[in-house]
Amino acid sequence: MEMIFRMVAAVFLAALAGKLASKLKMPAVLGFLIAGMAFGPHALNLLTQEILDHPAYHTLISLLECGMGLMLGSEMVWRKMRSYGKQIVVITLAQSLMTFAVVSIAFSVLFRYMGIPAFLGLIFGGIALATAPAPALSIVSEYKTDGPVTKTLIPLAVIDDVIAICIFLSVMSVVLQKTAGGSLPWYLIPLVVLFPILIGALTGTLAAAVMKKVSSPKANAAVVWAGVILTGTLTALANQYLMPLPILNFVLSGMVYSAVFANLLDEAKLESVMKYCTPVINACFTLIILNLGVPLDYHLILGAGAFTAVYIIARAAGKIGGAALGAHLSHAAPTVKKYLGMVILPHSGVSLVLTGIAISALSGSYSQYGDIVRGTIAAAAVINEVIAVFVARQGFRMAGEIGQSGISPAAPAA
Repeated sequence: MEMIFRMVAAVFLAALAGKLASKLKMPAVLGFLIAGMAFGPHALNLLTQEILDHPAYHTLISLLECGMGLMLGSEMVWRKMRSYGKQIVVITLAQSLMTFAVVSIAFSVLFRYMGIPAFLGLIFGGIALATAPAPALSIVSEYKTDGPVTKTLIPLAVIDDVIAICIFLSVMSVVLQKTAGGSLPWYLIPLVVLFPILIGALTGTLAAAVMKKVSSPKANAAVVWAGVILTGTLTALANQYLMPLPILNFVLSGMVYSAVFANLLDEAKLESVMKYCTPVINACFTLIILNLGVPLDYHLILGAGAFTAVYIIARAAGKIGGAALGAHLSHAAPTVKKYLGMVILPHSGVSLVLTGIAISALSGSYSQYGDIVRGTIAAAAVINEVIAVFVARQGFRMAGEIGQSGISPAAPAA
């Protein structure tokens, strides 16, 4: 009961922090992130480490991630997306691979100069790929953005993390051969993508079949959320019993789930259903962003050193340069080429999970380097998350997309 009270209090106070940030002409998402850091175990301890480690809390966050996938998947209607398909794949691959290359090379050169095994630079390259979509998508909602950058961001947000996980696992198979004489199972990489797709396709088809027989939008909204719970449960079971590591992406499961029923329903029915889902999706976004901030230690800002600076700068160069290159190769709109890289800079969530996996792989004589990885990524997450929110908003502003949407997408309200 105390855990529930603390979580409710944290959400209420985070909502107030978001409103205060808006009044100060700052993105509400920044208020949520700062509130998360303030209420976490490294500050006021309203959300204690015991709560963060509790299985019920992890279950809740997983369900919220599936719920967040609703916004992404419901926008991925084939008749709307087919003109963007190839373009999005090219842009996502370009910015992912360039980010991996730039960060890996930067750290490999630095480590070689310092007498640290250069191959450990690959770990930083693998972690740097991950993008936290929630902050940028919150700005999409708060400032009612619409245009080429916004339309590209929505599908890219999840595809990017899928690519990040696949590349990271490939990197870790190499690292483990060096540090522990072993490797990750070869079948793990395709399963990371396959399981969420299969689960989402199954639950999405079931949800669509039920909704086609129900006329009430409110009842159909209840069906949607029942499907979210089922999707999250099946993904969690697959994580626990079918995977050697808990690496399945709940956002991807939720995205595929909603994309399937969105493509099977007619447009009018889909719009009426999602209208009633929006308030709950708003809450999902608020809680997800709050959770991004909770484990971050603000003290790390003061202790950040050269590794953190190199990581932030190299990652930004890879994301911005790669997005521009991909947009050029795919003949995307000029605004996508210029500003997409700015809106995909937010970085925590998945990156912190990948960091934990990387640290566990640095055993034996390599265990001393785990502290370098942990300290660098943690400090970068704190600093980058604050800076990236402002940069993302500026990217949308410079692209001329703020205030262009008549209807706000589902995400935390200001």
